[in-house]
Amino acid sequence: MPIYQTAHYEVTPDGVDDVKTAITEFVNYVAAREPGTTMYAAWQSEDDPTKFVHLFSFADEAAHRAHGSSKAVRTFESVYTPVLAAGPVRFTDYRLVARNTAAP
Repeated sequence: MPIYQTAHYEVTPDGVDDVKTAITEFVNYVAAREPGTTMYAAWQSEDDPTKFVHLFSFADEAAHRAHGSSKAVRTFESVYTPVLAAGPVRFTDYRLVARNTAAP
């Protein structure tokens, strides 16, 4: 069963550029090496560039575990964790209600 999740976080202004660079590297890694991660997108708030949200879906629990245990996740965490400004990353799980694209 697919897993849908978001991650919300805020970083300090001086951390924004490093986090954006790390996001690009991380998403490229996911695209190249995680076939079970069926969608991964990272967005930055237009109103407050220190705020980010990541949207992702996993084919199943095995894909979710593989993603979470990857070295790439730890590398990405090492960049954003020191500059978190509003507490830890807030992960939220969702249930799909409807979509306008074909299911993976």
